[in-house]
Amino acid sequence: MIKKKEKKKVKISKFSRLLYHLAIVLVFVSPLAIVFSKATLSQINFEVEQKKREIEKQEKNNASLAMAIDQLASLTKIQEVAQEAGLSYNNANIKVVQDK
Repeated sequence: MIKKKEKKKVKISKFSRLLYHLAIVLVFVSPLAIVFSKATLSQINFEVEQKKREIEKQEKNNASLAMAIDQLASLTKIQEVAQEAGLSYNNANIKVVQDK
């Protein structure tokens, strides 16, 4: 007679099953989360670079406008505009205004 070995079933508790399922979910979800976060970071970096380019462009435009203001406010330009308007430059009539 051959005796069959009886296999004992080991009962796994609900908590152990929960941990087992949680581990399986983490193994499959974590690579997806990593890829998603890297894609999001890449998109944000791209937007930051675009904003930096826009800022540089605006700073160049501001510098250009500041130069234009300086040229228009120069004494020679003021005298030229005054002569075109039929006015004359008289240093005695100039009054200095100071902010306090």
